[in-house]
Amino acid sequence: MSDDGAAGEPLSDRQKKEIAVWFLSNAPSGEIHYVAKGNALHVRALLGDDDVYEAAAAEAFPEHNKAHLVSLELPDRSGDVSVSLSSSGLRFIIISTYGELDKNNYLDPRTAQVATVDHIKQTCTKLRPATDEELPSAYIEEFRSLLDVELSKYVGEAYPKGICAVYCTSGKDVEGPGSDFGFAVVISAAKRSPQNFCWRSIWTMDFNYELQYVDIRGKIQVGAHYFEEGNVQLDTNIDRKDSTVLQSPEDSAVSITNIIRHHESEYLSSLEESYMNLSDATFKDLRRKLPVTRTLFPWHNTLAFSLTRDLAKELALGK
Repeated sequence: MSDDGAAGEPLSDRQKKEIAVWFLSNAPSGEIHYVAKGNALHVRALLGDDDVYEAAAAEAFPEHNKAHLVSLELPDRSGDVSVSLSSSGLRFIIISTYGELDKNNYLDPRTAQVATVDHIKQTCTKLRPATDEELPSAYIEEFRSLLDVELSKYVGEAYPKGICAVYCTSGKDVEGPGSDFGFAVVISAAKRSPQNFCWRSIWTMDFNYELQYVDIRGKIQVGAHYFEEGNVQLDTNIDRKDSTVLQSPEDSAVSITNIIRHHESEYLSSLEESYMNLSDATFKDLRRKLPVTRTLFPWHNTLAFSLTRDLAKELALGK
């Protein structure tokens, strides 16, 4: 917190906004609306100032949505184009920095459309076709679209609530072999209440024409917040590196997808193994094995003690 004012002085509007932005930005995935205005202790009520809250929300919501790869349903579900689908068949777009054209407009590379987003309401308000300048060349699009197809198959099998997108991050104007280019793969899968679980992974790949290889780097982030039958929160992440030979668009798509599948499956298995060991190892380490007196409490004979002298004498309290 800022030290601009002396202790006991009222917080300025700027300080209130900074605190509100911190709370909103650090809300668990899927719970920012609860933090904002979902209960008696929500941020808006604590601030007591709608103008300060609106300023904080306008700053925090976009950053939260991009950081958590929030997926929003597209407003127009008509037509026969292939769109990012969830297991329910609804069409979604992922909010990420890779698709951000400006503060409120995001590219959906699969449909070549741009969605206008209301970050605070977390809705898409309208769609428009992407311009030629916003899209990669035909040569790059072949690599991108075939990778998108292979990746969609994997995500559909691995994540019941998952969607994905493939963005061109560099070299989108390359017209043929001879130059380098780059992609970013974004995977987002979330299961909401009562078991809030969020899987986010971002994989970047650099296609090097001269060396004929693809450098692959990934970051996997997993968050879970169980709060209706307890209150346990998990936040974990891991980085991965790999590479493959630069091949045809079809073969590159298969190779890259297999690499992503391998690393994500391996990490998921390690998490499952850690969960299995929680009760035997981790939770036991959180408990003090003996009280501060180094004497086991005689649970079998508690009725024999008074709550004052006898209990203190038996446990040697006060010595």
